[in-house]
Amino acid sequence: MVTGPGVSGGRWSPRDESLGVGLADVEVVRVPGPEPSRGDGRATRWLRARSPWARWWQEGAAAAIAKLRGVDLVLATLSPFEGAAAAAAGARMLGVPWVADLRDPWALDEMFVYPSSVHRAAELREMGKLLESAAAIVMNTAEARGALIQAFPALEPRISAHVPNGFEPSELRVAPEPRSDSAFRIVHTGYLHTELASGRLRGTARRLLGGAIAGVAIGARSHFHLVAAIDALRRDEPQLGDRIELNLAGVTSETDITAADRSYINWRGYLSHAESIALMRSADALFLPMHDLPPGRRASIVPGKTYEYLAAGPPIVAAVPDGDARDLLARAGNALLCRPRDEAALAVAIRTLAAGTPPGPARRDLLAEFERRALVARLAAVLDVAVGDQPFAAAAA
Repeated sequence: MVTGPGVSGGRWSPRDESLGVGLADVEVVRVPGPEPSRGDGRATRWLRARSPWARWWQEGAAAAIAKLRGVDLVLATLSPFEGAAAAAAGARMLGVPWVADLRDPWALDEMFVYPSSVHRAAELREMGKLLESAAAIVMNTAEARGALIQAFPALEPRISAHVPNGFEPSELRVAPEPRSDSAFRIVHTGYLHTELASGRLRGTARRLLGGAIAGVAIGARSHFHLVAAIDALRRDEPQLGDRIELNLAGVTSETDITAADRSYINWRGYLSHAESIALMRSADALFLPMHDLPPGRRASIVPGKTYEYLAAGPPIVAAVPDGDARDLLARAGNALLCRPRDEAALAVAIRTLAAGTPPGPARRDLLAEFERRALVARLAAVLDVAVGDQPFAAAAA
């Protein structure tokens, strides 16, 4: 495993020692530090890709890969997407194939903001150029896979059937967090993206210049609309509204807190993975927000937390647009679905669950599709083909 120097603690890389359990037999090669700053969360994808950090990672990771011995294949998990150039260069020096595993759809991601449409187009060209050298390309949603084929038809023979994110069943066996209250507990884990909803002049200019996709409301992927729905319930139905307790776990920014802070919110901060699951399992409802999209457009991502939410047990209040995430949750059967900014529908979902009429558990047969063991087998099949440098036409259905 080629990775960074191991120093963390920033907003996007909080340290969790428990996530290293089971990796004792893995050889870890670290790119020497000091690691340059990646910039803050308000920096655009295009600017970050051309930062001192990007140059450090591309050059350092490629050099580290080139020194390895006994390597049959290089698997690059992306993002950071700067790893594509590093993997391609390192694999070329070793004379082995490399596989691009895109956890997000890179320049096709509707949440990414660029300075202008020219910058977005340049990033798309760079993406296509680098992926041309990959022996195989893995996307984690069917929608993203389709978008990649549409953008780069010539790459289709190298694009495998999608391999989604998932969950490890053994990690979900954590006991629920103890509680003795009568509150109706709503839980959200992970990042809030409140600051990306900024209406400042810079953001408006980028939209006008085509750097942001028209009609995408990134701010819906936050707690803002849920808080508005709870406020309405507390005002109009205090017997219910006063029972609601919102637990927000994860690294938070000042913008997250000041945008919608309330007395009924428990800001839990960053929790270890086990603590996060215990909190999830103690919930009366799990909140899953996504960005909003214009009519006719489908989201190309499924938030990684979706799979653990499904396996954790409590019902899900999902404020999501059309796309793979909405389709998955509808199939699972344990989610109440509404549109990302529909505050009235969010209030109805909370009222329904608080009245003691939750949906049944998620379908067991569907959950089995997303267990790590099944997903590793799918990825291993891709790597076997990539080592043989065979096309994926037969496996891409």
